[in-house]
Amino acid sequence: MGEIVLAAKCTHVPTMLMSEQQGPVFGKRQPAIDGHLEIAHRARELGADTAIICDTHWIVNAGYHINANHRFKGLFTSNEFPQFIQDLEYDYEGNAPLGDLIAQKAQAKDVYTLSHQIDSLELEYGTLVPMHFMSREHRMKVVSIAAWCTVHSYESSRKLGQAIREAVEESDSRVLLIASGSLSHRIWPNEEYAANNGTFTISKEFNRQVDLRVLELWQRGEWQTFIAMLPEYAEYCCGEGSMHDTVMLLGALGWDAYSGKGEIVTEYFPSSGTGQTNVIFPVA
Repeated sequence: MGEIVLAAKCTHVPTMLMSEQQGPVFGKRQPAIDGHLEIAHRARELGADTAIICDTHWIVNAGYHINANHRFKGLFTSNEFPQFIQDLEYDYEGNAPLGDLIAQKAQAKDVYTLSHQIDSLELEYGTLVPMHFMSREHRMKVVSIAAWCTVHSYESSRKLGQAIREAVEESDSRVLLIASGSLSHRIWPNEEYAANNGTFTISKEFNRQVDLRVLELWQRGEWQTFIAMLPEYAEYCCGEGSMHDTVMLLGALGWDAYSGKGEIVTEYFPSSGTGQTNVIFPVA
């Protein structure tokens, strides 16, 4: 019988990669990198063999989709930020049976979901950035789930989260479940970026204050309050991918019945106008 052994909300900002390259960002994202390493370390200690990543950089306009290939290997250049992420080499084993089983469980809940084994279906950087750093501490199989959901309800994403848990428990996999995305996500307008030192600042003080309040709720385990405010939070603070990654994660953890308390392993930081962090959610 499988198990979700650990869950986390993770940043995937490109400046984490730039932080290891000579230039103005060199060393500036080390706390975020360290947070990824700590998450992977704990996953290794708990015996995780697979990382399921709900990726807010994989946009889908119909249905839910799972990249459940047997192996992921290649070079990635971001079409969004080719000056930031280029020729990123990756090579990870997949967990195709688990991805297929998640889709089956979701379909049984009337949530239209497809699992794919297509060599030309690339991973997005919401998956690649966390795995780039976490694999230094612990190499795991990878399953990536699209979480930039443009025409999907929170209820269906919650059910997909339930399907993730049911599939894991029916498998023989021990899983690290990752919601890969920011908190608030209003990127600085292009004309304002340079004047506001955009790489290292938040675009709206309102967003920062709400982000900090959300982190308080997570640390206190006040999930009913957070879930009640989540739709407006995602709307007014431009949550990345409308925060469907977070909905999926909480759906897998038990939704408003989840009793764990979030542990911040990377202190909140702004990046290009957005709010970022790494938070661990323990699994009973």
